[in-house]
Amino acid sequence: MFFVLDTDHMSALEWGSSGVGERLITRLNTLPVGEAATTIVTFEEQTRGWLSVLARSRSLDEQIEAYSRLKRLLMNYLKIEVLDFDAPAAEEFERLRGLRLRVGTMDLKISAIALAHSATLLTRNIKDFGLVPGLRVEDWTR
Repeated sequence: MFFVLDTDHMSALEWGSSGVGERLITRLNTLPVGEAATTIVTFEEQTRGWLSVLARSRSLDEQIEAYSRLKRLLMNYLKIEVLDFDAPAAEEFERLRGLRLRVGTMDLKISAIALAHSATLLTRNIKDFGLVPGLRVEDWTR
């Protein structure tokens, strides 16, 4: 079985020392190498977030902290496969958009990537992702 980590699960890895992050890390460590990945869309979401924090930083101390967090983000992404938003994912995305689901665009793109890879999506947002037909979702932070 193949698993794709959503943005909130990647964020939980970033905060690894919390109980939520520890539970996720424990579960991921039981998987064979190569059976977990994330998406380029998740990378975009997280990078935009930290770049926004950096842009709002006024003091050097705030900038140092923001750059430190941006680097931690980069280091996490160097440890996991990042799946592309490629032609099969784009086709799946168009199919999902045609269903007019009440799911945000970025979440639909993440869903499309997971579906294109026949993967289970790991997310805490079961409510929204659960609306996507055929998408298997699990929350490994509980």
